[in-house]
Amino acid sequence: MSDQLRPRASLRTAVVWEVLKDALERRVKATGREALDVLDTGGGTGNFAVPVARLGHQVTVVDPSPNALFALERRADEAGVADRVRGVQGDVLGLFEVADRAGYDAVLCHGVLEYVDDPAEGVRNAVDALRPSGALSLLCAGLGGAVLARALAGHFAEARQALTDPAGRWGDGDPVPRRFTAGQLTGLVDAAGLEVGSVHGVRVFADLVPGVLVDTEPGAMEELLRLEAAVAELPAFHSVATQLHVLGEKRA
Repeated sequence: MSDQLRPRASLRTAVVWEVLKDALERRVKATGREALDVLDTGGGTGNFAVPVARLGHQVTVVDPSPNALFALERRADEAGVADRVRGVQGDVLGLFEVADRAGYDAVLCHGVLEYVDDPAEGVRNAVDALRPSGALSLLCAGLGGAVLARALAGHFAEARQALTDPAGRWGDGDPVPRRFTAGQLTGLVDAAGLEVGSVHGVRVFADLVPGVLVDTEPGAMEELLRLEAAVAELPAFHSVATQLHVLGEKRA
């Protein structure tokens, strides 16, 4: 696959992008339309929106940050897809003030639920924005990855705090307001009326491997990407992933 048609093949996006691209291809076949309507909640500067638009789809990005939306507009213009990307200011809890209900073939909700007051409502809104049989791509911070990272850094009390805290936070200095287990995320998706299609662990090893090793060892980046792809679907590794990705399909 050409790099032009996906986000940079990096440790942060590669697994999610492959799953998302496959889901969009299935929706194209199911609907018979080459251009889908895609909603990206919290899409920011367009890390996924612009590559999705490059595939030929129409993308609406909803984000609360005017600065991010300005950067999105510039990025889309530079990529030659300004006519297929629209940015509007808003958030997932007030989604239908700026987006259409039941108006999209796919909804992306990446890095959003960690920051909203009511994650269940956020998922319900994302699902309500889908057309029948539409697909939801949900990406959130994983609890186990944070526990493992704090422990390996020697912060054992903080690791235990994250493990027992209802929100999965390791302390007052934790920049992430909330983390999830795979079971919590699939529960939210199921309760909102979606069939869970797949669950992937993202950045299982990437945040634990010294950057200097990846940057200097020939072929290390490629091999680490292959390893991440190999373990992403294995449930045993979901419990230590930095992020969790759930793909769901709306029940007809």
